[in-house]
Amino acid sequence: MKLVIAVVQGQDIGAVRRTLPEAGFRLTEVDSLGGFLRENNVTLLIGTEDSRLAELWRLLSENCLTRTEYISPFQPAYGPGDVFLPRPVEVQVGGATVWVLDVERFANL
Repeated sequence: MKLVIAVVQGQDIGAVRRTLPEAGFRLTEVDSLGGFLRENNVTLLIGTEDSRLAELWRLLSENCLTRTEYISPFQPAYGPGDVFLPRPVEVQVGGATVWVLDVERFANL
C-alpha cells in the first residue's frame, strides 16, 4: 500500500475533486498555502494499493496542468518621491508536487 501526498494548485483542484472519486480513489484534503507565490493550494492525502498507483499518477497528470503566468515582484520600500516600476516576472504555476510513501501498516480505529 502507498500513501500519496499531492500538493495541487488551487486552480486545478476542482477537476481533481471530480476525477479521483469517480475513479474510486478516496482522499483527504488539507488547505495549504504556497511558499513563494503565496497562492492557495490543497494538499491531498490518498491511500492506494500499489497496483493502482500508475492510474492515480495518470489522473493527477491529466488534471494538474502547469501554466505560465506573469507576476509583479514585491515593491521594495523607497523614500518619498522615489519611483520603482517593477517588470512582470514569468513563473510556472499549477501542476502538482507529489510524494509517494510506503505504508507499513494501516488500520481503521
